[in-house]
Amino acid sequence: MNQEQLKRFPIVKVGETRISTEDVLAVEEPLEMRLAGETIATTMRTPGNDHLLAKGFFFSEGFIHELSQVGRVYHCGRLGTPEYGNVIEVLPAPGQLLDFEEPDRVKRGTLISSACGVCGRTQIDDLIERCQPFQEFQTLEGNQITRCLQVLTQNQSLFERTGGVHAVAAFEKGGALVGCFEDVGRHNATDKVVGKMFEEGVIGKVSVLVVSGRVSFEIIQKAAMARISSVIGISAPTSLAVDLAQALKMTLVGFARGNRWNQYTG
Repeated sequence: MNQEQLKRFPIVKVGETRISTEDVLAVEEPLEMRLAGETIATTMRTPGNDHLLAKGFFFSEGFIHELSQVGRVYHCGRLGTPEYGNVIEVLPAPGQLLDFEEPDRVKRGTLISSACGVCGRTQIDDLIERCQPFQEFQTLEGNQITRCLQVLTQNQSLFERTGGVHAVAAFEKGGALVGCFEDVGRHNATDKVVGKMFEEGVIGKVSVLVVSGRVSFEIIQKAAMARISSVIGISAPTSLAVDLAQALKMTLVGFARGNRWNQYTG
């Protein structure tokens, strides 16, 4: 957590009396993501780790496949101006060609809110086709689920201050934490996790993704692209999330709280 992720507002607390005070809120700002000079999408996110967000998004959407394809990643604009930091550019490495045929699934320049992911995707069947099914469902032990939930809670400092963000964490097969990120949007936090995996070369070595809210179709899709075989959600999954997890042989757990949860697939 850093100060650019927080903003203070004067408020009035109303109960039996009225008290003037301050509240600390999570910052939500747009991030325009460009690839080789072309605007692909704009997302509403919490500032911080934008380079991971961009890499994770472009990997999940099939624009980039290997770290060797990626050159410079930098914020555009003049330092100190209001718009600086809200546009990020990802350039291909010298001699690398990026896959601009894949983006047909994403409406370029589309706005991604903090509550939902990319709108304008085409056939859901196309997304299922892109994600190779796993050979078998992964078995999650009870103590493994409980431990993942504990670690997620321990890494939610921004939520503790504001109550207004989600968290997503990824764990290796041995249980080690790969990364945990907070954001006003679950899909952004997931992209930041995937971006870290992409940077560190651990795609395919992470087995569990834990989400602090509901599990949507898009979260399952991003996990599948990153070859994460199990997803745990604190709240409910959507029907399409369950359908996709079942089709891809991904273990999906919802309403995971303490030592209780619902297992939807696996």
